[in-house]
Amino acid sequence: MAWFRKEHEPLPAHEQESRVPEGLYVKCNGCKETIYRKEVVSNQAVCPRCAFHFRISARERLSLLCDALWEEFDQNLASSDPLHFQDTKLYADRLVDGKAKTDCYDALVSAVGTMGGLSTVMAVMEYGFIGGSMGVVVGEKVTRAIERAAKERLPLLVVSCSGGARMMEGTLSLMQMAKISAALARLDSAKLPFISLMTDPTTGGVTASFAMLGDLNLAEPGALIGFAGPRVIEQTIRQKLPEGFQRAEFLLEHGMLDMVVDRRNLKATLVKSFKFLLD
Repeated sequence: MAWFRKEHEPLPAHEQESRVPEGLYVKCNGCKETIYRKEVVSNQAVCPRCAFHFRISARERLSLLCDALWEEFDQNLASSDPLHFQDTKLYADRLVDGKAKTDCYDALVSAVGTMGGLSTVMAVMEYGFIGGSMGVVVGEKVTRAIERAAKERLPLLVVSCSGGARMMEGTLSLMQMAKISAALARLDSAKLPFISLMTDPTTGGVTASFAMLGDLNLAEPGALIGFAGPRVIEQTIRQKLPEGFQRAEFLLEHGMLDMVVDRRNLKATLVKSFKFLLD
């Protein structure tokens, strides 16, 4: 087992890989301290020194939020590569790689579980699968999760962690924005609560659709949230962006979020919020 993971080429902070790396010790992207890996993992993948939130997988997220086991559904839905897309690599090969890396057929895990004794439908995005991008399958799975919540009269939690709409599926991926938004409108008419949790990163078409449509919009500390990325905006407007632009705390200060919640307090906050919304 390696003691450290070597990074060959340093990246800007918002582009750095922020999953808890393998090895006995990890270097925090926030405080740059070297920390015993087990100490980070036991702290819900939050740095015990500076509270930097490492990325976690969809199933790790469900394990933290649910009281015990959860029931996963629609897990076998998979993309058919409708456009037979190829850039530097065949899209079909990217799908195979994503499955091997995450044990998911696409970038979302949908499940029913209990949080604090409260049955909840959860749709949790998996960043490890092609950057959590939203294609036809993600759109269908989120829509089915919404429809299940409506049918069973359960609250809905969607956890976003995504680079946005999946370019390999073109307009078909963009259609999911309207599809999911329409399903959420029906859920709202049924008077059932929807909480949107945005994690690092939540960008592009995901931000421009369901991620910002919650009855409550929450985010983890330091999460990058926006439509276009900071570098694209700077190059377009030819101006330097404010400090912390598009980070969760900046959005909270400017009225775009309802709360920024530390992962270690997240489950309790979600349970309390759902119970309030259901009353």
